[in-house]
Amino acid sequence: QVQLAESGGGLVQPGGSLTLSCAASGFIVSNYVMSWYRQAPGKGRELVATLGIGSITIYADSVKGRFTISRDNAKSTVYLQMNSLKPEDTAVYYCDVAFPSTRYWGQGTEVTVSS
Repeated sequence: QVQLAESGGGLVQPGGSLTLSCAASGFIVSNYVMSWYRQAPGKGRELVATLGIGSITIYADSVKGRFTISRDNAKSTVYLQMNSLKPEDTAVYYCDVAFPSTRYWGQGTEVTVSS
């Protein structure tokens, strides 16, 4: 059974950092494309970062140079390191895995950037 569990969200001041974790089970993370999405209040879900099979990464323009997606295969965990956080980064962040015929999401972890 595929499961994704995000953690690491919280309240941080502008300019601060957070690292989100996505603990995966039921599949081998290195064999699938893993992504982080976010949904801000009143807005749709948007792609933040994608980690392909191997080391290929894709980032939204709004987070390039500030966020880093990575994977620890031994721990079956995907991370999102977020630096230089801005108030506009406030959102619920979701981990996602793309299977050939479907996608799975976690329950999300909330990030609030505010002074």
